[in-house]
Amino acid sequence: ATLTRFFTFHFILPFLIVGATAMHLLFLHETGSSNPTGLNSNFDKVQFHLYFSYKDLFGFVILLLTLCTLSSFFPNVLGDPDNFTPANPLSTPP
Repeated sequence: ATLTRFFTFHFILPFLIVGATAMHLLFLHETGSSNPTGLNSNFDKVQFHLYFSYKDLFGFVILLLTLCTLSSFFPNVLGDPDNFTPANPLSTPP
């Protein structure tokens, strides 16, 4: 019985979290967020597309270049160690 309750709890919990998140976003969208200092905070905002899109694109290109460099010039670094074991028809791998 305990295992069934534990499974049920772990099955229902993500749906409850999604529901609570949706309600939070709904209330935040309707009422807006509050600023405890009372100061105008619009001056430090950054546009999403120009800054974060290019920043993510730059990171993706660096990651892709690193992976291409590793796979082109150092192909054995990314390989599985079992690939370096000589073939032996009398023994099977574990």
